[in-house]
Amino acid sequence: MTFCYLKSNLLFGVVLVSAAVLNLGWTATSHGQGLVETIADAKTKMCKIYGAGGFSGLEDYQTGILISDNGHVLTSWSHVLDSDVIAVVLDDGRRFEARYVGHDPRVEIAILKIDAEAVSYFNLDETTNASPGDVILALTNLYGVATGNEPVSVQLGTVTAVSPLDGERVGGRLPYKGPVYVVDAMTSNPGTAGGALIDRAGKLIAVVGKDLKRGNQNIWMNYGMPIKAMQQSIDDILSGKLIAGSLDQDRQPPGEPMTLELLGFSLVPDVIGKTPPFIDRLIPQGSASATNLRKDDLILFVNDKLVASCSHVEAELSWIHRDDPVTLTVQRGQEIITVDLETR
Repeated sequence: MTFCYLKSNLLFGVVLVSAAVLNLGWTATSHGQGLVETIADAKTKMCKIYGAGGFSGLEDYQTGILISDNGHVLTSWSHVLDSDVIAVVLDDGRRFEARYVGHDPRVEIAILKIDAEAVSYFNLDETTNASPGDVILALTNLYGVATGNEPVSVQLGTVTAVSPLDGERVGGRLPYKGPVYVVDAMTSNPGTAGGALIDRAGKLIAVVGKDLKRGNQNIWMNYGMPIKAMQQSIDDILSGKLIAGSLDQDRQPPGEPMTLELLGFSLVPDVIGKTPPFIDRLIPQGSASATNLRKDDLILFVNDKLVASCSHVEAELSWIHRDDPVTLTVQRGQEIITVDLETR
């Protein structure tokens, strides 16, 4: 597909317009808003994120979507966020150090918080769906073009399909199993993860997903994960339900709690206080040995509770009776696996 540049004195990022879409034209919305006005408004609701990366060819930047007027940022859960210092740069060039609020590995989104007030943002109560043939705009920090007060890059395209996700990464498949919007805008490049797909009226449709190849074909997918499918996870993160180590004050500890030994495995030594909960060993003839669990699996959830360290796992098990079943959600490479365990 060929592309041409759309130039405007309001835009300083890269704006790629599909020639096929240009033939469709861009009519004003019911509010009288045209293409340039829609982009000018939407770009103020986007931000650039900088964190970990730089080794093994990994980029240290991606894209964020402002979702509240006091600085909540929705983005992709990725290696970029695995840093003690995460920087967020707004459209006007203001730079903030972000606080990590929480994440949901099952849909690969995360939420950050910056100390900013009265910022422009996408209202999650006004999100929308899309259908094949609908015109969309993709707003991303493509190749890290924007660093200061430059806006994110914008691509104009169409939704080519709404279908279940069929793709894989090196090491495993994407954990999200629902439908996605497949688009003809090139969103599978460095820095695009966490970007936004919006409609003609500037309403948020989807979050741009991380790099993914379609099936066994050597073809990169350009897709967005529907924002409406992310809503429950967003609500749970903001309410504290998906914050690692959070406790439900209404729960009562059992008289005979569950233990790692009863489940039939051990974790790596807890030597740094926040040691990630990797499985170190499966006990021979134990419950875990008869399941799909493996050494080096990283535990993400115990039942529906997010855990981020060895101590979190053991603390969560202490709230479960030793005779009750336990569901573990683990990460193996890039694959998310759910395993049901019962004591023997």
